[in-house]
Amino acid sequence: MALQLEYSNEQEIIEIGEDLIELLHTLLQKAGEAEGVTDGEVALTFVTDEEIHTLNREYRGIDRPTDVLSFAMNESVEEEQEIVYELEEGEELEGFGDMLGDIIISVETAKAQSEEYGHSLNREIGFLFVHGFLHLLGYDHQDEASEAEMMGKQEAVLAQVGLTR
Repeated sequence: MALQLEYSNEQEIIEIGEDLIELLHTLLQKAGEAEGVTDGEVALTFVTDEEIHTLNREYRGIDRPTDVLSFAMNESVEEEQEIVYELEEGEELEGFGDMLGDIIISVETAKAQSEEYGHSLNREIGFLFVHGFLHLLGYDHQDEASEAEMMGKQEAVLAQVGLTR
């Protein structure tokens, strides 16, 4: 089974075309192969700066917009309330087993950053998507070494599909 991408567009700044979704699906497969993850689902949502600002404030305590947020399904927070599902005997909980997590991208910030860095919007969204995916797998960039590792992995995946700077 291959990695699955579900997406939702909750902004009207740019049109999200099938070509972009196909590109992101390809990036997901390439990043998954590189990390040995061949199975699972990622939910991607395109939002405005206003929406990502709200999420960043609520979930990270940072009162400003950002470019990408990731919420891993296997991540636990110390004070997170446990969710208990009551199932009838023989009944299975569907829809959560293969979910890797959610990635939220601010199209507004992605557009501004692509202009600032002088590359295409597809390249910037692709970069943010792979970055978010690596966060879902537990990568982080809290210090120089981990940031360098993450950047190297991102650039390698992007290069496979021709999204170089």
